[in-house]
Amino acid sequence: MNGEKVEFKNTKGVLLTGKMELPAGSKIKGTAIFTHCFTCNKNLNAPTHIAKALTQNGFAVLRFDFTGLGESEGEFSNTNFTSNIEDLVAAGEFLNENFNAPSILIGHSLGGAAVISAASSIPSIKALVTIGAPYAPNHVTNLFSESIDKIRENGKYEVNIGGRPFKISSSFLDDVKEQNQLKVLNQLNIPILILHSPTDEVVDVGNAASIYKAAKHPKSFVALEGADHLLSKKEDSHYVADIISSWSKKYIPIQNPNFPKVNKEVAVKIEREKFTSYINTGDHSIIADEPVDAGGQNMGPTPYDLLMASLGTCTAMTLRMYADFKKLPLEAVEVHLSYAKEHAEDCEKSAHEKPLKIDTFYREIELIGELTNVQKEKLLQIANRCPVHKTLLSTIEIKTKLLNK
Repeated sequence: MNGEKVEFKNTKGVLLTGKMELPAGSKIKGTAIFTHCFTCNKNLNAPTHIAKALTQNGFAVLRFDFTGLGESEGEFSNTNFTSNIEDLVAAGEFLNENFNAPSILIGHSLGGAAVISAASSIPSIKALVTIGAPYAPNHVTNLFSESIDKIRENGKYEVNIGGRPFKISSSFLDDVKEQNQLKVLNQLNIPILILHSPTDEVVDVGNAASIYKAAKHPKSFVALEGADHLLSKKEDSHYVADIISSWSKKYIPIQNPNFPKVNKEVAVKIEREKFTSYINTGDHSIIADEPVDAGGQNMGPTPYDLLMASLGTCTAMTLRMYADFKKLPLEAVEVHLSYAKEHAEDCEKSAHEKPLKIDTFYREIELIGELTNVQKEKLLQIANRCPVHKTLLSTIEIKTKLLNK
């Protein structure tokens, strides 16, 4: 279901379209709804980058298009701020019925104002995040202030926002003007994280100060230094995702374990995400995958990476244990590994046989510390005695059976 298109209807029966992103990790920390900025859509760089970065931090994320925008149905000219809130509540109900109840709302720009207003209508919400959000929803009218009189005169009028035409209605103007964010924030009893760039030229950072002042504790503010309003730089989006992930740990318990139960020492599970595999050792979880050019999502090390890591970690642990026992001045060990299948030129074979290949691991060991050459040579010998090294060189038998015959 990673990046899968989803559809759900709002209270007016309008079909809304979104994307559901699931983490490849073993645990889902929480389920988030991400709402985009005014006249934007779910596929803008900021929501895309933030959603994908959040999944890497263990969050499931639904990002969707409001009515009349992106792939969602309906007429944008018939929407307003209140209808955006209704769309948000519909998204929460969809998640509650089809996945996990959402635990965190994240809103960008006017979407930030919308999540503040919608939070109390989605009972499962445990935390709230705004990014570059205006304090008052009617701030958005600054984008088309020169056309307000025309909108009032005609009931609806086409304006240019970001180089694209949009019809704005007079009912939209009335709706955003009537919103009382001070009252909403004063009554909000949900932890809120306010993210805003001090150099935001679209929504001044003073809006963040107003939100912070009106909100109840617990509340936090983080300055997104150097970021623009749309978070167009990928590194800014990833920074935002990291901040959200760290901050939310205090307020959002891990919702769903998504790893296999361990019947023996290790269990591995793979679902529909091509090669992404969940590994559970009982106390620890690991993600394995393949690179993108091999058809994977590059969400974790490959199986051979893990095999090399086993050899490397066992080598380092064995050297650490020996050096401590012998009281050698070994400060640190670095083990560098690579793997290849190489032709065995010296092996005897008939002219009709395919060239023999041997699995070859290249291991380079760096010993850090005031060691003599004699001590280094001894440690090299010990490295060749590590348990995984011995296992790889021994005759191995793998016995397999089906559990669900």
